[in-house]
Amino acid sequence: MTTQIKPNKKEVTREKNQLLILNAAEQLFSLNGYDGASMSMVAKEANVPKANILYYFKSKDGLYEAVIDRIIANWNLGLDNVTAEDDPAAVLYNYIKSKVILAVNQPLQSRLFANEILRGAPYLQNYFRTNTRPWVKQKIDVFQSWMGAKKIDQVDPHHLLFTIWSTTQYYADFQAEVLLVMNKLEYDETDVAQITQSIAHIILKGIGLKIPAPNEA
Repeated sequence: MTTQIKPNKKEVTREKNQLLILNAAEQLFSLNGYDGASMSMVAKEANVPKANILYYFKSKDGLYEAVIDRIIANWNLGLDNVTAEDDPAAVLYNYIKSKVILAVNQPLQSRLFANEILRGAPYLQNYFRTNTRPWVKQKIDVFQSWMGAKKIDQVDPHHLLFTIWSTTQYYADFQAEVLLVMNKLEYDETDVAQITQSIAHIILKGIGLKIPAPNEA
């Protein structure tokens, strides 16, 4: 008979409060920017005392970095565990698809990140050095292994990654333009498939890959 361990009540409460705070902070930072969102506003939106925010995140900078960290973690899920032995067509197709889904369903996340970059990333310089650079280097090493094995054409691996980022996040950052040009009020269920297929066709064909069949991706 397996004994089930009940979750610690204090830990459950902590996780619940942190989630409430992060969700509120993400919305307010996205809509108002770093300078336009205060800790008091976050506390009111999350319906928690301001002291709770400082207990969990220490400072506004700490909260902001936690929000950005969560966004980046969501965006990078499709490439986190990629290896040189993986099929590049399936990996890149699924990565593109996951980023299109996020761009369509969670555009505020992308806009928050984009606004931070446009301001010169004043609060994320250290984060990029300690977190983003090592993550990117690992992916670049895999891309270069694929090129060395002639699985994909020779291109600058950095720009391959940048191209995926820019094309997918465009549908979040410039959502208003996309919808106006396409004469739509909002994205619908067919858009994810159509956007993914178009971007994947352009990028994968551009590096010598075939678009994987739905049951292969």
